[in-house]
Amino acid sequence: MQYPIYKPKIFPNTKKYVEDCLETTWISSKGSYIKKFENSFADYLNINHATSVSNGTTALHMCLCSLGIGEGDEVIVPSFTYIASVNTIKYVGAEPVFIDSDKSTWNLDVNLIAGLITNKTKAIMAVHLYGNPCDMSSLRKLCDEKKLLLIEDVAEALGSTYEDKFLGTFGDVASFSFFGNKTITTGEGGMVVSNNKEIIDKVASLKNQGASGKKYWYEEVGYNYRMTNICAAIGLSQIEQIEPILIRKKAIANLYQELLSSCPLDFQTIQSKGDSSCWLVSILTDNKKTRDGLSKFLNQSGIETRPFFYPAHTMPMFKQDSNFLIAEDLSSRGLNLPSFPDLSNQDVIKIAECIKTFFRS
Repeated sequence: MQYPIYKPKIFPNTKKYVEDCLETTWISSKGSYIKKFENSFADYLNINHATSVSNGTTALHMCLCSLGIGEGDEVIVPSFTYIASVNTIKYVGAEPVFIDSDKSTWNLDVNLIAGLITNKTKAIMAVHLYGNPCDMSSLRKLCDEKKLLLIEDVAEALGSTYEDKFLGTFGDVASFSFFGNKTITTGEGGMVVSNNKEIIDKVASLKNQGASGKKYWYEEVGYNYRMTNICAAIGLSQIEQIEPILIRKKAIANLYQELLSSCPLDFQTIQSKGDSSCWLVSILTDNKKTRDGLSKFLNQSGIETRPFFYPAHTMPMFKQDSNFLIAEDLSSRGLNLPSFPDLSNQDVIKIAECIKTFFRS
């Protein structure tokens, strides 16, 4: 594949830090790079506390556990999201309550939330889809009024802002993913952040088998969700370079929009008070047939694409008769384009020209 949907950018310090781990033999879940990465990540977001975990899904699981969400509770979550957002709600025994999407921003429709709140509602999970910020002022106000917890799923939106504040700093707790296709990567990895020290202390214990202050003494059932020192070393080398990564990704997104302005395509509308990290450049065609035809045509030209997520309410384990028409429509027509930082302007021009050729044919 000449143009994959994504590939991570590797920096000189990546090799240097990983070699240091190997030379010192600190390769597992202890070592200096773990704290260095956690501190650098918290400093970047301007948030008080951060603790690393093994991946983005475990980060979400720890968010829910740290807030005491469990049996009998309901969590409002968009149906149009990656399945981990919903699976983790079931991990803790709570019930996901699906909400439809806004047709422009593609994020959860804040105007629908009030009608979904019951006496069992414990939290709202705000998923910042493809890097686009949710309406955080409305969500924060609603949660405060209704005494609900606010969880941010920032897996796709590291570096995105709302009212000039980084996403992940608005909720009671927030999760990040560092999978290989994310804005920065550790290979596999995640982070939980909060301004509440008790929440992060809870996660730090739970991710380490429920460890207490006394060695090999455990006061509750925990998990092995720790990040390795090698992964943290990679992460540190990445967070050091996040600004040039974000600048390049935004330039790529802007160039795609400029070059494809004459095509019958729609782009995600960025939240009016926000700024997107442009994790993936995403487009909407007029219907599923066109989307699938375009994807096949691009693939034959060496250009990898990715269809949008299926709505969670259509999955066998979460199947519901209720219609979430916007989520279903977006899912059927959407396509992600190659968006990795090393994509040159000439590469973007070539990909855009292929798309134009498809629509001319």
